[in-house]
Amino acid sequence: MNIIQIVIAIAAAVGLWGVYSYNRFVTLRNRAKEAFSDIDVQLKRRYNLIPNLVEAVKGYATHEKGVFESVTKARANALSAEQTGNIKSIAGAENMLTGALKSLFAVAEAYPQLQASANFMELQRELRDTEDKVQASRRFFNTTVMALNTMMQSFPAMLIAKPLGFKQEEFFEIEEGERAVPKVSF
Repeated sequence: MNIIQIVIAIAAAVGLWGVYSYNRFVTLRNRAKEAFSDIDVQLKRRYNLIPNLVEAVKGYATHEKGVFESVTKARANALSAEQTGNIKSIAGAENMLTGALKSLFAVAEAYPQLQASANFMELQRELRDTEDKVQASRRFFNTTVMALNTMMQSFPAMLIAKPLGFKQEEFFEIEEGERAVPKVSF
């Protein structure tokens, strides 16, 4: 092998590595977008369930106006935060909505006839199912973001990430106070 062939082989290897790295970045970025879209779908499902849940509780606990208003306001804030596409805004609004829902469930505990309502029980089951799907979607999103960010920080891939316009993504995180699992019993 002469020197020209060695240079061509090295250039080809570097070129192939560059193409592989670029394609890997594109794949991870698209997976992160898909994962965020999955979160979005589940949050919309959650937003659609909340008015029905509020109405079911409202029928039994008419004097709890403040709780209903806080849930409605938190839902509206979450919907508007979602429109921004900013992960931190969405996570913050979701934390507020989770807190408002905890208050709603606390009110519901005081009404045994509400807890016996088949409609309320079905709404509760659907909301719990949706919450589980939101959590799974968040985990998938954060795992994908971690893989993308790790690759962007790893040598030698970091040499081509920024020049090709790839950016690190933010994790979908919850506030420290929200890490505790709420106890809801009916």
